[in-house]
Amino acid sequence: MAEHKPNRLHGQPSAYLKSAAHQPVAWHPWGPEALERAQQEDKPILLDIGAVWCHWCHVMDRESYENQEVAQLINQNFIPIKVDRDERPDIDARYQAAVSAISGQGGWPLTAFLTPQGKPFFGGTYFPPDDLYGRPGFKRVLASIAANFKTRRQEIEENAQKLTDALSRAELFAGARRDYTPKVVDAIVESASKLFDVRYGGFGSAPKFPHPTTLELLLEQYQASREPYLLTIVSTTLDRMAGGGVYDQLAGGFHRYSVDQRWHVPHFEKMAYDNSELLKSYLHGYQVTGNSFYREVAEGIIVWVDATLSDRERGGFYASQDADYSLEDDGDYFTWTLDEVRACLSADQADLAARYYDVRQPGDMHHNPAKNVLFLACSAEELARDRGVPVEEVAERLAAAKQTMLAARQQRSTPYVDSTLYVSWNAMFVSAYLEAAQVLDRDDCRQQALRTLDRLLEGAWSDRWGFAHRCPEQGRITGDEWAGGMLDDQAFMVHALLGAFELTADKRYLQQAEQTMKLCLQHCWDDENGGFFDRPRGAPALIAGVDLPRKPFQDSPTPGANPVAAMALDRLYGYTLDEMYRDKARRTLDAFAGVAENFGLSASTYGLAVLLHTRHPVEVVIVGARDDARTQALARAAHQKFRFGKVVLQYEPQEVSAQQLPTGLAATLPHVGGGAPVALVCGNGACQPPVSEPDELAAALAGVP
Repeated sequence: MAEHKPNRLHGQPSAYLKSAAHQPVAWHPWGPEALERAQQEDKPILLDIGAVWCHWCHVMDRESYENQEVAQLINQNFIPIKVDRDERPDIDARYQAAVSAISGQGGWPLTAFLTPQGKPFFGGTYFPPDDLYGRPGFKRVLASIAANFKTRRQEIEENAQKLTDALSRAELFAGARRDYTPKVVDAIVESASKLFDVRYGGFGSAPKFPHPTTLELLLEQYQASREPYLLTIVSTTLDRMAGGGVYDQLAGGFHRYSVDQRWHVPHFEKMAYDNSELLKSYLHGYQVTGNSFYREVAEGIIVWVDATLSDRERGGFYASQDADYSLEDDGDYFTWTLDEVRACLSADQADLAARYYDVRQPGDMHHNPAKNVLFLACSAEELARDRGVPVEEVAERLAAAKQTMLAARQQRSTPYVDSTLYVSWNAMFVSAYLEAAQVLDRDDCRQQALRTLDRLLEGAWSDRWGFAHRCPEQGRITGDEWAGGMLDDQAFMVHALLGAFELTADKRYLQQAEQTMKLCLQHCWDDENGGFFDRPRGAPALIAGVDLPRKPFQDSPTPGANPVAAMALDRLYGYTLDEMYRDKARRTLDAFAGVAENFGLSASTYGLAVLLHTRHPVEVVIVGARDDARTQALARAAHQKFRFGKVVLQYEPQEVSAQQLPTGLAATLPHVGGGAPVALVCGNGACQPPVSEPDELAAALAGVP
């Protein structure tokens, strides 16, 4: 490869951008310089949006962007801009919508061609360098786009403007405002039920994604209706995912999705937001069914997150672990040949592990047919029967083999971990770890969650803008400049703060949640039609082509930000009795009511928000000395029962006062004396009579509609 100077990505904070700094393409980061240059030179823009964890982004980098011939084509005819989708989800969301409208494709890498004003007119995802896989070669695409831009300029610009206008209407959900109705929940549940894969679990066929918010909605509907089929959908899906290759059978944690219908071969990257939400799914599955396997999986997620995705000293959850450790492999770190299994285990152990994890010849991977993805091919009970030995003996030998294989795997070159602390994803993990602390009685999860939350409050908070999008590795954000914080960052942080308040009874977390929401309403609220915009008013303009107001609604890939915000508003109403919060929650639901059914299971978070708004959160208030065994028994009983949005609050008897209680509780909680510990189940502005026994509390919770 010929020598060339590093491009303008050198020194960028994004790991994805830094990884392309050596390429011969004259990349620009997103910003005024690149956009002004495109207009000055009157050249179309080539926009690449990807992420450091994205396998096909690395493939396209290697095949095309590191190729001198391709780079010359790009540099002569385009202004190339590279964007990290994790750093700039606002840019990614807008161009994803545009490219999906143009090509019917979305995902990463996102390859878009824009007018000098930034309006998209052509695009796709991965392009091979030459015609391959039924896809046009990138060289041919580049040459064709460059020629057409010169000869068909007016037509291109007219079509780009039409697309921009259409996107503006779609992203605002123009005309979608109606009075919300709880019936939408039934429609979303029906849509998910029709897509349920009876044999393998999950929804639809390949590729198959987990959809944790859909599982939450179905589980809550089962709790309310006791319809067995709803529990079947959830339990089958949880079983098959956790037994498949999409779950890392050695280290724990889930890969992003499965390329096949059986959850067998995954895309190997591991994302913070998938694992935080799936941790909740398995915790809730365990609470509802008592199935110890779900508890084991939840604890397996925590083990992996603690080891790989956490700053245990200062607090914080990292963004992702890459799929690959080099451009030549495809999940080689996570997969095994039969020879590799035999090399690290005794002959008998290797035979047992190979049968249990289905390691064979040939294996599963196209790039190396000897490689196998580990999944649970049979149970310890089956192996014990076949061998005529006690199941406990087989389980013990499998556990030893697993630890030996994990130790051997850790000697391999390890895929890159992006240690960026994105605020929204950290908030999601704080909420998940706070739940794990309660359901699994794990103080280490409690400490990590609160440590993380305090770090975000210290480093990522601005009195003007609220929370930034990322927390600095050192120090804190400073000044009045906008630091990228969007609706997701604020809404998920409100939930994390409320969770911390509920666990600790520390009112500073409740006060911070209120302050965050009030800033969010100030900056992002749509006074005319209700709902929230994703970017705050006053933030730096994007670019004329896509500087469009947008209201994030559907679950893709994280829970929809508007429904998440609606639930935060309803939770705040429960503590403050401030009707403004409840009114804004209703107006948010109304803003999307006319189209919510059309989104099917992608509207699952909206369905959860509707449920919460309709019936209000259930509150369990426990009053008693925290070190009293009777108080602790009541707390365990409260945590064992799953209801979506359920709140458990603990107070010492002397803390039950109008000064220390939230306004909503102070107004509804009856006088409780200083005798034996008691628990009260409250909701809809009233509390049931206090109970003092765990089974009485369990019965009271079971009776909540």
